[in-house]
Amino acid sequence: MAAGVTSRRAETAQHAQLKQLAFVWAQAHGFSACAMEVSLPKCRYRADVAGYRPRPKQIGSTAVFECKQTLCDLRRNNCHTGSARRRIEAICERRQSLEARLRTHYPNLHNGDSLFPEFDCENFRAIGHRGYARLVRELRALQNRLYDCTKFEKLIRYRCANLFFIVVPERLFRESEVPVGWGALIESKHTHTCAQTDLAGSHSRQLHSSFAENCHCWNTRAQSTAGN
Repeated sequence: MAAGVTSRRAETAQHAQLKQLAFVWAQAHGFSACAMEVSLPKCRYRADVAGYRPRPKQIGSTAVFECKQTLCDLRRNNCHTGSARRRIEAICERRQSLEARLRTHYPNLHNGDSLFPEFDCENFRAIGHRGYARLVRELRALQNRLYDCTKFEKLIRYRCANLFFIVVPERLFRESEVPVGWGALIESKHTHTCAQTDLAGSHSRQLHSSFAENCHCWNTRAQSTAGN
């Protein structure tokens, strides 16, 4: 069933095993067109495993599987835009309030690099205020997450498939870590258990056709490589 399964040289053995188990699980559940490292439609992302399940005289179903072997790797893609923006707004308000107080207590913080004093910026970092430094670090981290760590949310927003699954080892599974709109496949004794499923909605026939073609192209390349 998984004869065409290959793995990239740079990935770890555990990640390759998660991908292979996801591949086998998908085929066992009717996703007859399956592939690894599939370029997804409408975005720049690639799926660890993707599958297409045809239906007679109907639009079929598509599934994306993202394999995560560590908690930090899982969280790196699981930032929620709405909550992150609200947190950033709250931090910015706290920062402005704190800066107003610091101007009162430290009137000589100006850099002196402007011709007009009213346009001179204050150097708040010069006083070594730990609370201010903590706010700045948290703000920078949240902004980085907002722009670089929203893969799971974007795959649903861009309607890249019908079904979305994270694939994790049993020791890593926490229900609170499962992204909104995603299901979870849990590796247990080299098999997968489906802990949760969540339909993300139906999509156009053109999208499903593109998805299936990408899976087919990958399988063709893999078989050609194996033959050489």
